[in-house]
Amino acid sequence: MDIVKIIGIGLIAVIISIIIKQYKPEFSMYVSIIAGAIIFFLIIDKISAIVTLLTNLSKKTGMNAEYLSILLKITGIAILTEFAVSICKDSGEAAIASKIDLGGKVIIISMSIPIISALLEIIMKIIP
Repeated sequence: MDIVKIIGIGLIAVIISIIIKQYKPEFSMYVSIIAGAIIFFLIIDKISAIVTLLTNLSKKTGMNAEYLSILLKITGIAILTEFAVSICKDSGEAAIASKIDLGGKVIIISMSIPIISALLEIIMKIIP
């Protein structure tokens, strides 16, 4: 029931943030960051289990380990980008949030080029 813990931490963080905003609004962002870090530490074992499962599947299927590594990095970048964007939006900095979002998308696209190239090569072999 990890989701109950995550929801509980999130709701407690929201309540603390609302209370702190009344007295010291600049500290409410820290509550959000700390809550995010705690939730991340709660799910880190799940993430490592997923990575282990994907690694084992890629070995069994003969998939190139480089592609799995790229996919995991892309997923990590997407998660971290979303976390940073959420914090910026919570802080009222929507302009910075949109720039971080754009940067994350560009990096993800640039990292996916080897996978796209491999897919295009496979398609070209299938289609005469």
